[in-house]
Amino acid sequence: MFVLAQHFGQGPLPLNQIAQDQGLSEAYLEQLVGELRKSGLVKSVRGSQGGYLLGKSPGQITVGDIIRVLEGPIAPADCVLDNETLDLCDRAGQCVTQLIWKRVRDSITDVLDGITLADMLTEADELFAEEGQTQLEF
Repeated sequence: MFVLAQHFGQGPLPLNQIAQDQGLSEAYLEQLVGELRKSGLVKSVRGSQGGYLLGKSPGQITVGDIIRVLEGPIAPADCVLDNETLDLCDRAGQCVTQLIWKRVRDSITDVLDGITLADMLTEADELFAEEGQTQLEF
């Protein structure tokens, strides 16, 4: 997703190019991109000049959006997955541990939903400017 954000507005990127540049299996990336495409975070373009591009601008896609699509709900314990699962346990409502897990879940969610791909691009530019490098390669 970060690579696609780096190339936002420049047209689609072939998956084999991303796989080769990142040292990843193309089959593995196809699985990931398939899920991201179903969610609308990625679009595919067919043809000889085809490939993949972001379905929204980098400023509209958060790290939390990506993780939820690829990994599912963000929660450190099943009993705090969402409001429907809060009563999974006989001790629900009386469990101090569950309160801690909720706070951990909410903190993680706040961080992940507070970082967009655009933020990551800005941070990468700043990081590499400090090191005197001109281009970030992934």
